[in-house]
Amino acid sequence: MNEKKTLQNPGKQLKMFKTDLPPIYDPSGPEVPCRIFAAEKRRDGGTRYWCQTHRADATAKYGKPATTCIAADTQPISSDEILSLDLNKYKGGVALWGAVPAVYDTTRLPMDRGIHVHARVTPDAEKELDWTHRAVRLFGCDLPEDGVQIDEIDAIYYMVSSVFGFEMSYIKCTHCGWPHLDKDWFSVHPHRRHLCAGCGRHFHDRTTGVGNPIVGIRDACDFKKHEVQPAARTLEIQQSQYLGGIQIWGSNPALLWTGDTIEEEGIHVHAFLKDSEEPDLDDTFREVTIDGIQLDPNMVRVLMAQSVMPSLEGRVQPLSCNACDHSQFDAGAAAYTPSNMHTCSGCGVQFRTTGRKRNVVANPLPAILNDLAKFASRAPQQHRLELRPETL
Repeated sequence: MNEKKTLQNPGKQLKMFKTDLPPIYDPSGPEVPCRIFAAEKRRDGGTRYWCQTHRADATAKYGKPATTCIAADTQPISSDEILSLDLNKYKGGVALWGAVPAVYDTTRLPMDRGIHVHARVTPDAEKELDWTHRAVRLFGCDLPEDGVQIDEIDAIYYMVSSVFGFEMSYIKCTHCGWPHLDKDWFSVHPHRRHLCAGCGRHFHDRTTGVGNPIVGIRDACDFKKHEVQPAARTLEIQQSQYLGGIQIWGSNPALLWTGDTIEEEGIHVHAFLKDSEEPDLDDTFREVTIDGIQLDPNMVRVLMAQSVMPSLEGRVQPLSCNACDHSQFDAGAAAYTPSNMHTCSGCGVQFRTTGRKRNVVANPLPAILNDLAKFASRAPQQHRLELRPETL
């Protein structure tokens, strides 16, 4: 059976460089009609329909083929949103992170999303690149001549899996060879049975895990894990000092770090004296206190990841223990698995969620940020990535 027939022609695949490298993929947009086919039988006996054009589910109610797939209206990443990055040029180090909206943002700047890039020509040089792009195409470092591409969705879910402590692996569909990305619920629940975005069929991997194509690029370039340590600096400011607003993110390990320096973790803050695109304060801190309110770096980091997961939308809430009134912060699996039962992190007593929505995840930070907003000169922006849910 030839490759084209096996793949069911899942979109325009430009080139598969080697078996251990992701392909460069030229996605189709709304102007290209859906090509829908019957991919496989579902567990309930119905049929799963898949769109070859947009690599997305096209199953309507009662197991019928839909007119269009769920991704038919999605605008693909345009060429001017892709950064071409030669790793060999920046001997001082390159770092890439999955970029998501700030957990607190009183600026009027556009929402941050994609891949944030730092690059230095020499270790002592100023950053030549310091911006966010929706995709990055990497060259050099023994990569293929026409490069390999990392898209924003890969980087964002790399961040989510990393924050919750999951190792990722490079997983390929056993039917068509398509590199697999686990999204949303699947990015934090290791499993063996995966649904391929390339051909719309389920396949089983040899081991239980979480798939992300970025791991294939790291392995191909022999990138090793780098050292991360808490930032040495602390910050204490008043919002009244920064009339252009402030932005707050939790740090997360870089998906790519080629320099010899140690990456810092903590709370990353942008602060603007006036409305501007360039922050007057741009750094990572071990401790941050704003208007007398101290922020917990772990709460900030976890809320940042929780906020981009569609399966947790509206389910991250501040809760207090009924026995000791301790502000509950769900950790471990409870941090990404909504439940109506919680074990108090203060006294250890189990208590139930009260209110209309019972299955929730407890994080005190939304309430803390609401208190912080009372000192702001203008209301914080509310950003949403609008990623598609991926659950069982």
